[in-house]
Amino acid sequence: MSSPPSGRPDDEHQHPVTRMLLIGLVASLIGDAIVLLIDWFPVGATKSSHEIDTLYDVLLLVSVPIFVLVMTVAIYSVIRYRARPGDMGDGPPIHGNTRLEVIWVTIPFLIVSTLAIYAWIVLNDVEAKKPNEMTVKVYGQQFTWHFQYPSLGNLKSDRLYLPKDQPVKFDIATQDVIHSFWVPSFRLKSDAVPGITTHWRVTPDRLGRYDIVCAELCGLGHATMRGSAYVVPRAQFNAWAARQRKLQAPGGFPTKPLVKSKGSS
Repeated sequence: MSSPPSGRPDDEHQHPVTRMLLIGLVASLIGDAIVLLIDWFPVGATKSSHEIDTLYDVLLLVSVPIFVLVMTVAIYSVIRYRARPGDMGDGPPIHGNTRLEVIWVTIPFLIVSTLAIYAWIVLNDVEAKKPNEMTVKVYGQQFTWHFQYPSLGNLKSDRLYLPKDQPVKFDIATQDVIHSFWVPSFRLKSDAVPGITTHWRVTPDRLGRYDIVCAELCGLGHATMRGSAYVVPRAQFNAWAARQRKLQAPGGFPTKPLVKSKGSS
């Protein structure tokens, strides 16, 4: 009598989904650990920085497993089910699986919807009007930034000074081409678009000097379009404002570019 066939050869063909899930789980844990260890941003300097950083971390923690799952299935399928040398036959006909299709549409929909609601809650909190706000008008111009303080007699400066713990609303505009006003430590960025004024709100809560960057290609000098934001104690801010008022003539920002382009009259 012949001995019953061993099940070992068939073991390699059993539960490919289980193997893919195990590989994906290990890779996801490693990927999530790596992305959490990376310092994606400089030190936060506003009260909303922690909320934005947490949102970013959540997006990464969710995105990495999805990316790993998709790539694991794709790579495993390419390797495991590739055509062997000399195999010219057709693959088995597969009609589809309605249940599977419903699952892989429903789950991503729920994930994306949940993340969208969470992001909207954070954005709504960040953009909410704060009591006793100070307005600062921001003007982009190739290749520098200008700032105006309406509440201080239209005081103007090429350096941004802000008192610590003071809610600030930025009104952002441009005097020439599109720019993008970005303070990485504040975690917020907004385009300066000709003809419109954009806005964002922050409450700086950490003393120090922070970089201001133009994040929109705006010409040959784009890389040099940088500035500084100084978050200082209230008394130091008041002293700075008093000195600036003494040095400047009254009046606000000009409506035309501060520096005329070549060929202009």
